[in-house]
Amino acid sequence: MPKQLPIVAMDACCSPLAREPLTGAQAVELATLFKAMADPVRLRLLSLIASHDGGEACVCDLTDAFDLTGPTISHHLKVLRESGLITGQRRGTWVYYRVHPEVLARLSAVLVPGDATVPA
Repeated sequence: MPKQLPIVAMDACCSPLAREPLTGAQAVELATLFKAMADPVRLRLLSLIASHDGGEACVCDLTDAFDLTGPTISHHLKVLRESGLITGQRRGTWVYYRVHPEVLARLSAVLVPGDATVPA
């Protein structure tokens, strides 16, 4: 079974960077998540999954969006899954993916300046 990073509760990580410094463990966790997203294909996959009807996308819906082989798409999905950004569920011959919204919320919360409000 592939390794997956534990998903830390929102209150455990993290306040905005400008409010207080990250701990070493928080920095490692966040860097792993940002690194998983730091590839154009993975960022697009994450966006395709998150914006898909019902917030869930079949791998069969994702592969046509790229001029890449199936194994390459599978590799990128594996990186996103192991980082904890998405989850996959096998149904018959297909795997359906969902984004973990709490993980994305944590990533966005850490980037908001400590004294700023998020624009509407």
